[in-house]
Amino acid sequence: MPGQRILVIEDNPLNLELVRALLEAQGYEVIESENAEDGIERARTEHPQLIFMDLSLPGTDGLAATQLLKADAATRHIPVVALTAHAMKGDDERARQAGCDGYMTKPIDTRSFPAAVARFLEREQG
Repeated sequence: MPGQRILVIEDNPLNLELVRALLEAQGYEVIESENAEDGIERARTEHPQLIFMDLSLPGTDGLAATQLLKADAATRHIPVVALTAHAMKGDDERARQAGCDGYMTKPIDTRSFPAAVARFLEREQG
C-alpha cells in the first residue's frame, strides 16, 4: 500500500540504493539506516510498517538486532524481513529463530520484490 513506511537497515550503499529505488517506485516511504544500533532507534521513533534487515552488519549483526526489536514492546509487532547474501543451508531457519518474519536473499530479484513486499505488509495488517 503506497505511503507506508519501510525501514531498510543495510550497510552496503549499492544494496541500499537498489532497495530504496524499488520501494520508492511502488510509492513507499523509505527510512534508511546503515547499522543495527541506529536502525533499532529509528524503528522505535519512526514506527515503520516493515523492516528489511541485512544480517551482516558492522557491530551488532542483523540477527541480534532482530532479537532486540522483538524483545521490545514498542517494536515487536513490526515484521522484520532478513535480507542476506549468505544463503547457506539453515540460514533461513536461524533468521526465523531470531524473530525474522521473512527471509530474502541477495541479489534481490527485482521482478518479484514488489509483490513480496506487498505480501509482508498484508500479513502485518491481517
